[in-house]
Amino acid sequence: MPAGSVSRVPRPVADLPTMGVPIHPVTPDDVVTIGVAIEVPDPHGAELQRWRADFGDPLANAIPAHVTLLPPTVVAPSMASDVVAHLAEVAARTKPFVVRLRGTGSFRPVSPVVFVRVYAGAAGCDALQQRVRTGPLDRELSFPYHPHVTVAHHLAEPDLDRAQSTLRGYAADFTVASIGLYEHGADSVWRLANRFPFLGGKPQAGGNGRRP
Repeated sequence: MPAGSVSRVPRPVADLPTMGVPIHPVTPDDVVTIGVAIEVPDPHGAELQRWRADFGDPLANAIPAHVTLLPPTVVAPSMASDVVAHLAEVAARTKPFVVRLRGTGSFRPVSPVVFVRVYAGAAGCDALQQRVRTGPLDRELSFPYHPHVTVAHHLAEPDLDRAQSTLRGYAADFTVASIGLYEHGADSVWRLANRFPFLGGKPQAGGNGRRP
């Protein structure tokens, strides 16, 4: 699909785990896989993608560094305007807020994921994802919501250990001022389809990131 558009969506018809993991859905022509996320802005986002590539994660270039709000969701190709209107309304009622990334964590042994922690701003992410998962995007989650930025997934244990150790001292601050609607392509790459700016207040000052 061209950027800036998405099939009209009445209700999710299937749920997938997280935008940070490899998915290979056999998607018929009458559905599309979408996700909603907070993109980590550059230079922080580009830096985290470089680290992810350095750790050997093949998904490093498949999606920008992000905090997931709506996990991959397979939807029917109808009512695209409803989804766009819903996300625009959510964004219009949201005030910009600051996210501070600090250090690393892991979902092991439940899931082979290493991530950068959302040290501050988690409550804002949680409130936002709850609002996103209403209306035409109403769905349940497979696990309790835990905002994070994935930096390594489905790698060998030594590689996951290296990722967790290398970025243990990572720090970056940024202001969240929009949400993005993404589509999962046939080439397994996530692409931004639409961005929705927050209109609920003036942006706060962001901050600087530093490498470990």
